[in-house]
Amino acid sequence: MEQKLRRDRCIGDNLRALRDKHNISQEKLCEELQRRGCDIARSCYAKYEAGELNVRISVLIELKKIYECTYEDFFLGLDINNK
Repeated sequence: MEQKLRRDRCIGDNLRALRDKHNISQEKLCEELQRRGCDIARSCYAKYEAGELNVRISVLIELKKIYECTYEDFFLGLDINNK
């Protein structure tokens, strides 16, 4: 049986905070992600930030490079022990 990851609003909030910190629009971020080989539309990325869609690992890898952050930055505020 296939198990899906539970969507979590905190990840979306953290994605938005990182994007705001780097002063980049969703449109420009998606253009950069596409340039790096991630086929992602702005509407899809908006769903990541809204917590409506799970983020693909390939996107997280590229976001880490773009933002020069740690993976922990994506998961701030999450208590994985209580899930």
